[in-house]
Amino acid sequence: MLRILVAVDGSELSLDAVRHALQLVDAGLKASLVLGHVQEEASLLELATQGADAVAQASLEAAKHLTRPAERMVREAGLECETEVALGSAASALCDMAEAQGCDLIIIGARGVGGFRGALLGSVSQAVVAQSNLPVTVVRHAESETESGETDAAASASASESEPEPEPS
Repeated sequence: MLRILVAVDGSELSLDAVRHALQLVDAGLKASLVLGHVQEEASLLELATQGADAVAQASLEAAKHLTRPAERMVREAGLECETEVALGSAASALCDMAEAQGCDLIIIGARGVGGFRGALLGSVSQAVVAQSNLPVTVVRHAESETESGETDAAASASASESEPEPEPS
């Protein structure tokens, strides 16, 4: 049975990756899922002002909150999963986590931005592809018109402009 690490961070992009993994299992792939989440390490200022125990507790609570939607999605699909949390740089921590958990594949969500804009933004998914010794599936998230900067009002206006006027009877 394959073990798949699915990177989750609470975003809709990461839920796309979870949906993809569930579709693979639903299509007959025999696999177990490991949900992997990475928290940034605390800064020296945070450690000095809040204390290591308080920062560790806050990181753990944040991780639980951010992984909960993905865990719920997997349970609702009738499957079980493991959840792993690490501290550090997201890409390298996910790659290390996948290897430590004996995973055969990493699935990670991405915004679907490429080229110059993608290079400027930097991308955890691109870094995972570059760093991983395992196969990586990148699940692209298509931006809707409202996500790409068009307001709902502008989207509604352009939609109503294209609708033909009803003919009087």
